[in-house]
Amino acid sequence: MRKADIIEKFIKELFEKAETNYIEIQRNDLADKLNCVPSQINYVIATRFKPSQGYYIESKRGGGGHINIKKMNDTKSDYLTHIISSIGEVITNQEVDILISDFLSFNIVTEKEAKLLKVATSDNVLIVNSEIKDKLRASILKNMIINLV
Repeated sequence: MRKADIIEKFIKELFEKAETNYIEIQRNDLADKLNCVPSQINYVIATRFKPSQGYYIESKRGGGGHINIKKMNDTKSDYLTHIISSIGEVITNQEVDILISDFLSFNIVTEKEAKLLKVATSDNVLIVNSEIKDKLRASILKNMIINLV
C-alpha cells in the first residue's frame, strides 16, 4: 500500500471514529504518527479530500499546522448542490472526467447519466473557440447537474 493510500485510509478512519462530519488534525503530529513528512499530508488532503469529493478543507498555519476537514454532503441533493457551487465559471474536460468518475464512485449518477454528462461536455461536441469552450462546458455541466438534483 502506498503512503498516500495509508494517509487517506487513516483520515477516513478518523471520520468513522469521530461519528461526526468534522475532524481536526495536526499536520506535524499526523506526519510523525504515519512516519512521513507534512507535505505528504498536504498532498493527500489536496488530492483526495477535495470539494468535488464532498469535503471542505480549512488549513491554518503555525503550531504544527492544523487542518479542519468537514465532510460536506450527506445526501445526493446536498452533494450535487455543493458541486454546482464549486465548479466556478470554467471547467476543463479533464476536470469533468474526474467529477463524473467521482459521481459514479459515490453512486450519484447511473452509468447512462454519466455517459450523457460526458458526451454533452466533451470537446467533440463543443465546437467553439477555445477561449470560451471551458466556460460553455461549465454552464452545460451545471445545468445538467441541476436537473439531477
